[in-house]
Amino acid sequence: MRFVGEVQPVPRPSALIGGRGIQMSAGTARWVAGCAAAVSVALTVAGLVLAYVDRLLVPGSLTGWTFPNISSQMVNIAVPVAGFVIASRRPENRIGWLFLVAGLGLGLSGFSGQYALHALIVDHGSLAAGRVFAWLSNWVWVIPVAMLAFLFLLFPTGRLRSPRWRPVGWFVGGAFALTAAGDLGIAIHFWAHPFALSGSGSPGGLTGLFFLMTTGLVSAALLVSVVALVVRFAKSSGDERLQLKWCAAAALVLAVVFVGSMWVNSAAVSVLQSLAFLCLWTAIAMAVLKYRLYDIDRIISRTLAYAIVTGLLVGVYAGLVLLATRVLPLSSPVAVAASTLAAAALFSPLRRQVQRVVDRRFNRARYNADQTVAAFAARLKDAVELDSIRDDLTDVVHQALEPAHVSVWIGQRY
Repeated sequence: MRFVGEVQPVPRPSALIGGRGIQMSAGTARWVAGCAAAVSVALTVAGLVLAYVDRLLVPGSLTGWTFPNISSQMVNIAVPVAGFVIASRRPENRIGWLFLVAGLGLGLSGFSGQYALHALIVDHGSLAAGRVFAWLSNWVWVIPVAMLAFLFLLFPTGRLRSPRWRPVGWFVGGAFALTAAGDLGIAIHFWAHPFALSGSGSPGGLTGLFFLMTTGLVSAALLVSVVALVVRFAKSSGDERLQLKWCAAAALVLAVVFVGSMWVNSAAVSVLQSLAFLCLWTAIAMAVLKYRLYDIDRIISRTLAYAIVTGLLVGVYAGLVLLATRVLPLSSPVAVAASTLAAAALFSPLRRQVQRVVDRRFNRARYNADQTVAAFAARLKDAVELDSIRDDLTDVVHQALEPAHVSVWIGQRY
């Protein structure tokens, strides 16, 4: 049988980018995202190259060739890369485009500062537009921070939770617009001495007062964005809740490292802070793409379990060492060896017990599945009828794994 009819053209996939009426095909979105990411990475790498070339010629307070700064710039490369991956696969989601804009801001910030140092201090007049790049480096930092605030406000869908949150979006945008405008004016005021804003001391007078005001505005905007994310998490369910769990887990790691950096100021802590930001960008990208989305409960439970076990074993180890050396007449090597053996012997049973408690609270699906399987194993000891075993096994698989379809084949012995 033959069917004859008009052949309809297959529509090309398209995505709504940036708002109403702006249509962009998937191929165009991928090309734009790739170009933006490539420019951002190139700017960051160029800034690192300039920092290396001028590492011995720039005053210590202004040099960019330090281990914390290098690690920070390397992590900044992950921002446009994550933006390209998200925007090329989910072009309708604004999260990817926020990453790309933030990557451009970070790339410009890293490159413009090093370019201005080379053009105005290392080799004065060797490069054109040195003061323009110095002026740019004094205010472009607002772009990535603003994108971070909007990222928290729109995550994970790329849209506000409801129209009632539009005033919050306008407040965040207005706060960063005022901050950018003010920093532009200050950068123009310090045109002749652009590196005066990069020193260790804080500016005084009206400039210092404005810095305090902008700091308050930026802090308030970021706080409102985080509150919006917390409210969305509290009222979420299903896949959206799992996406928010990925972001919350990475943000918790970042918060812990940030609190640690307030007490310990060292290069190692700065590197850990950069790695924590890398974990946050990776977690957000995985959540938006829904890659291994349902593993987050397992990751959280394992992380909490091992952290608790580590803390308990460290306490037991220290207590045993003190007990053996201060109370019992044992030498230090013997006490250390005995405490190590005791901690090693306690590890497995302690981990199992802590894991069970943590799973009961944070990984309920796995805990319920384990309980269901354990109950089935107990019933299986007394079962003799094959049909009842088959029906019971089918029910257990449905409860533990929730598959779309279950089939049981029972072979016969001959």
